[in-house]
Amino acid sequence: MDNKSFFDSYDRDQKNRKPLEHYAGLYKNLDPQEIANRCNVLFDEKESAFSLRILGKEHRALYPEFALLDNDGQRVKNPYENILFLHYLCEGKYFHAHGKQLSYNEIPWGNVYYRNFEGRCLKRCAMSFGKDIPAFKNCMEQNPQLRAEALGTGDAGYRFEFLNGLFVSVILWGADDEFPPSAQMLFDDNFVFAFTAEDIAAVGEVIIEGLKSL
Repeated sequence: MDNKSFFDSYDRDQKNRKPLEHYAGLYKNLDPQEIANRCNVLFDEKESAFSLRILGKEHRALYPEFALLDNDGQRVKNPYENILFLHYLCEGKYFHAHGKQLSYNEIPWGNVYYRNFEGRCLKRCAMSFGKDIPAFKNCMEQNPQLRAEALGTGDAGYRFEFLNGLFVSVILWGADDEFPPSAQMLFDDNFVFAFTAEDIAAVGEVIIEGLKSL
């Protein structure tokens, strides 16, 4: 897949096209084994692709010309997902978590972007799943690939794998007579090495859309 075909769909969206072009240019000049070691992913030399486990589903990131393929071999078209995972492969680092979970405000620069994160992620999460708590629980418990662990907090709370070795928790409170549904997202402490605060807002969106598809 050449660069022209990859970027054709973003011709009218310079906001997305420019970072995609920038990181795709960096990506193809990196050593694939260095990427694999730094990001906790496997590189298949025969297929020339990295294996990414996104919400339990196997994806491939082609190298050296970047393309993100889903578990059916179809190219992921969402520009935010492409930028997010391309940025991770270029600059992110994987470290083992140390058992602490962080709210978005506790992430470096998270307080600056919190209002954006609240609207894009927390409120959307609450409205998407907080109105039907049993369905959310069923989603978590009937999809073992998520590696979900019940937390016993809120009306429903689960810690599950977002990406190879990177876990996030989603906690929901259902609506009552006085308050609408609400949600919280907590990120294992190794997220701060993998993604920036701006990226983590995109992580939240990918999680919401991924869980809705399940």
